[in-house]
Amino acid sequence: MRFIILIFSIFIGFSACAPLPEIDKPKPRPAELAPTGPSVESQQDAAYYASVQARLLAQGRLRQELTPSDAPFTAGNLVKNFERIALFEEYAVRNGRYIEQQTPSSLRRWERPILIGLNFGPSVAKELRKADTAYVRSFAKRLSRLSGLDIRLTDAGRANFSLLFLNKDEQRDYTQKLVGKVDFLSPPIVNEIENSPRGIYCTAYSVYTINETNPVAGFRGAIILIKGEHRDLMRKSCIQEEMAQALGLTNDSPRARPSIFNDDEEFALMTRHDELLLRMLYDPRLKIGMTLKTAHPIIQQIAQELVPAGQS
Repeated sequence: MRFIILIFSIFIGFSACAPLPEIDKPKPRPAELAPTGPSVESQQDAAYYASVQARLLAQGRLRQELTPSDAPFTAGNLVKNFERIALFEEYAVRNGRYIEQQTPSSLRRWERPILIGLNFGPSVAKELRKADTAYVRSFAKRLSRLSGLDIRLTDAGRANFSLLFLNKDEQRDYTQKLVGKVDFLSPPIVNEIENSPRGIYCTAYSVYTINETNPVAGFRGAIILIKGEHRDLMRKSCIQEEMAQALGLTNDSPRARPSIFNDDEEFALMTRHDELLLRMLYDPRLKIGMTLKTAHPIIQQIAQELVPAGQS
């Protein structure tokens, strides 16, 4: 039996196009958290993310409509978008390095209860922790309703689906302290978190199992990193996108609209289009391990039921 780590969702800024750091890259010396507050680098990240949010809003991006009137879609659009988002992977491993490469995949999803644990670095203030917890709990209920999964918050030590809220200093210094306390926080994931560059706003990792008797299996665990410097809308956007993608909508598509599964950041929060994608993924007519060829006629049928001809 072996565990497979799948890096599937990375929220990257417009200017960032470099691949993820090499897994065997030497780790930087852990940064000490200054008793008076975050380091200069963390403060710079906070200012950068605030400027990004302001710029995107000024450009009319980070929209929050559930059903935007200027972005209709058909059943055919839904089919194409679902196939690209659920049946392709965004990253591949080449020579021990994660690189951007669209790769055909098979259908994966959860088939066990999802127990969410929240892990906050020391920099996250008490009131912000309360707000984050309430927001995650509310969104978890929405995801549960759409997918039919049992999704609920639990103690961090019992979770199989963990959110880490860490600033730059804590990514390098505090992540190691969570090893053994956060399930599925493996050395490759720790390394990725410690070395995550500013241009990656948030990211999610999932784990599934492969063995001889069950070559295709559902997800067993997930780790999500939310950069602690985010505030306001970008923070909520990261929570929604990464939690939704951790359920199995693993890829992004530049043609998906209106959708958060599109790196153009036009939409900050899940749309009705995205809700339908999640309902499709967890439709019992689709099975774990299905390929694009096998799933295509079923996907077409489901999409036509969800978006009858003449409606959007």
